[in-house]
Amino acid sequence: MDIEVKTPTEEDLKKLGVRNWPVWQKEESIFDWYYEEKEVCYFLEGNVEVEIPGGRTVKIVKGNLAIFPKGLKCKWHIKKKVKKHYNFG
Repeated sequence: MDIEVKTPTEEDLKKLGVRNWPVWQKEESIFDWYYEEKEVCYFLEGNVEVEIPGGRTVKIVKGNLAIFPKGLKCKWHIKKKVKKHYNFG
């Protein structure tokens, strides 16, 4: 299971309707997380390292679109406050 991270164009964001999604914010912290369903999110602010099984770390920063697969267990390391649009399912 892997996290897909890309830098979308403004056109990509419009097609997805990202600006209409809810916003989630979180300060610097470390926590475990489990995805009960797929999540797509667009990072407006922040710097995160997400540890996934197998010892790999995925870095996500402002301007990235990240897709977290259903069933993923991971550990978030928020290095700089996060603000992101998100959409489940």
